[in-house]
Amino acid sequence: MLVHAEPQLTSDDRFALEQAVGQFNRGRFFDCHETLEGVWLRHRGPSRDFFQALILVSVGFHHLERGNRVGALRTFAKARDRFEAYPASHLGFDVDRERARLETLLEALDAGMAERVAPAPSWRFDDLPLAADGSFDGVAKEDGRD
Repeated sequence: MLVHAEPQLTSDDRFALEQAVGQFNRGRFFDCHETLEGVWLRHRGPSRDFFQALILVSVGFHHLERGNRVGALRTFAKARDRFEAYPASHLGFDVDRERARLETLLEALDAGMAERVAPAPSWRFDDLPLAADGSFDGVAKEDGRD
């Protein structure tokens, strides 16, 4: 079953996603995992697996960074499986692109060529849905989290 409904994100969720993307893109994979875990814990329903897949990708890169090829292989495979229920794009995130990257990583790791794995891809979320109150603009400054 394909998940089409996107969750209503609070301003805290959107802030956390922005923070997690920044952490991931700077190679701070463990921090990214911790940040995303807060979003994952707050959500129920179909999008919960999406957030868990993102967590698994960040944990997979953390394993890779620490030289744990087997842990990375298993974790990336779990992430790929979690993404299967989602359309090409979810919450403005290019799920198809991430699935393709995961397949490439899995093939390289399975072949024992961890050294040929490219640096971590960067993440990006386009058009995150606004909360009902439309309060996203300026949330980082209002909360003192800029």
